[in-house]
Amino acid sequence: MISVAVVDAETPGNIGTIARSMKNFGLSELLLVDPPELDPDGEAYGFAGQARDDILPNARTVTFDEIAENYHTVACTATTNEDPANHVRYPATTPADLADSLRGVEGDICVVFGRERVGLSNDELARLDVICSIPASASYPVLNLGQAATIVLYELRDLTVSETQHPEELHTLAAKPAVEGLHAEFDRFLRAIGHPEEKQHKSRRLFRRVLGRAQPTGRETKTLRGLFRQARQRIERAEDE
Repeated sequence: MISVAVVDAETPGNIGTIARSMKNFGLSELLLVDPPELDPDGEAYGFAGQARDDILPNARTVTFDEIAENYHTVACTATTNEDPANHVRYPATTPADLADSLRGVEGDICVVFGRERVGLSNDELARLDVICSIPASASYPVLNLGQAATIVLYELRDLTVSETQHPEELHTLAAKPAVEGLHAEFDRFLRAIGHPEEKQHKSRRLFRRVLGRAQPTGRETKTLRGLFRQARQRIERAEDE
């Protein structure tokens, strides 16, 4: 099980945002260390979306010691200092690599986010197991707490979400015979419009390259083929008349 902890947050809205992101990406246990008051009519619940019904009201207030002693912990921080001599945990992993690094961990895991202004202290970082940092512009690497949590939790979705609203393949390519049928109809279209015979080969090759880059779906291929066919048939009828 993967839990999320927020240490000493100042802004209730950030806790609500994190709860909502947890709901989005399949997490349910929210742990709060020294939290602000979470008014059911305030911004935490206002920002939480559907997480206001379960994750937020069921959040547990705990101590930092409880987290450090009972979980395999991931400390999220903006600045890593990139120096093994000066930092208490080195090197840091990135959110993109975090799921793979946690896949073999036995026992409960807790992803820990710190304060809005100063994050987690070095003493706190020293007590946690892994550091995770989001690569960002060197001139301004500090993200809003809610934004940072959303990025990290999104990257954990392979461990926390068994099924999404997306189909298995968002873009199913057209079958090869359907694509070749479109090319054949394009060829007939070129002849119908009287395209110069010496240029037809080059035009067919250009169309094939464009279509290859586009990677059309079956429906797109069928629609294009129908448009070329209708245009060709109108031209042929006009010529017959």
